[in-house]
Amino acid sequence: MIKNSVAPRVFLLLQGPHGPFFWKLGKMLRAAGCETWRVGFNAGDRAFWLSRQSFIPFTRKPDDWPETFVDLVAEKGVTDLVLYGDTRPMHSMAIERAKALGITIHIFEEGYLRPFWCTYERGGSNGNSALMGLTVEDMRKALAKTDRDNIESPAHWGDMKHHIFYGALYHWFVMFRNGAFKHFRRHRNLSVIQEFYLYFRRLFLMPEHFIRRTISTRKIQNGGFPFHIALLQLEHDSSVQMHSPYNTMPEFIHDVVEGFAEGAPPHHHLVFKAHPLETNLRNLKVDVRRTAKAHGVQHRVHYVQGGKLAQLLNFARSAVTVNSTSGQQVLWRGLPIKVFGSAVYDKPEFVSRQPLADFFRQAARPDKKAYGIYRQFLLETSQIPGGFYSSAGRRQLLRLVVDMMLAPEAPYEALMSGHAPPRLPMQNVK
Repeated sequence: MIKNSVAPRVFLLLQGPHGPFFWKLGKMLRAAGCETWRVGFNAGDRAFWLSRQSFIPFTRKPDDWPETFVDLVAEKGVTDLVLYGDTRPMHSMAIERAKALGITIHIFEEGYLRPFWCTYERGGSNGNSALMGLTVEDMRKALAKTDRDNIESPAHWGDMKHHIFYGALYHWFVMFRNGAFKHFRRHRNLSVIQEFYLYFRRLFLMPEHFIRRTISTRKIQNGGFPFHIALLQLEHDSSVQMHSPYNTMPEFIHDVVEGFAEGAPPHHHLVFKAHPLETNLRNLKVDVRRTAKAHGVQHRVHYVQGGKLAQLLNFARSAVTVNSTSGQQVLWRGLPIKVFGSAVYDKPEFVSRQPLADFFRQAARPDKKAYGIYRQFLLETSQIPGGFYSSAGRRQLLRLVVDMMLAPEAPYEALMSGHAPPRLPMQNVK
């Protein structure tokens, strides 16, 4: 029998999404003949990695991490680095050294076309993504090499309740089982106790929030007035902190209300839509009301607590955002949009370059055909059907993404060179 003399690839996984996705991913990578190791920075990481033999606890001080990472790479013969997000301090330090060492960097993120897809890229995501340097014309040429069909979303898909559950469970372990990780430092400003409380509170108040959200949404839908949507984001999210001019949502709220008061016709309204995972640590509803009153438009400005964006977008005239991925839903409907930060979809063909007051006064329509090219390019490359948090979503995601990780070319490169594998059809998964 002839044995394969090629050394197996060695994957080092750092922090992943809350829950068992990274464990399931590592299990399939091992089935493919790879070696996997997981570095854990707290008890939450440890809880969801079921093998103690391949789990490496990092219990030293954060300043020791760069040296530890380089030593681990040498000791284990690491060829590939796997992370969820690329801006956490521990992750960004590892990426910097991995690039210098020639290690392949695999990055997972929430879907750019969420909630029906997850994002898989190499080297960087969001403002660090290779998408930032690609033009619509580049994408059109790449798609010309494919026998493409339109890829649509499933009739049912969603794992928000699973997301919240695993978030609460993860923070429970960090809060009550973290004794071995005494030097652990969070990448967010919230304490572990605060975050656990907010996740638990969100679970407990879901029925009440649903009722309030339904009433607010119905009032807007039945109001009979033209309205614009401002998409609020999570302040601690890296898209805001690392890829935008804002540090807080009230700063964004102020600019949007000011532009609306200056430019919007007097019969138009403005709706601030909160992120579905908004913690309410800061009372954004009060910030919206206070700012609207200061600009004399309090009777034309509304606030909606989370919920499905489609229920409002189906009636909206336009949208503004820092750089929310929900902007893709806006463009998919052919609505005008303006962004303030770095966004992977910020292409001049379909994202407005107008001053904000002019945008509210008379927004320029996006080039829907150009956006169709952009969207199709994403669906053929970095957007993988599935989800991190529900078991059905993980199964769908793993059917495709492991082969993409083992491929010699990154997703965008593979399509542009004509080597991209065929995509699986979407499944209707609940």
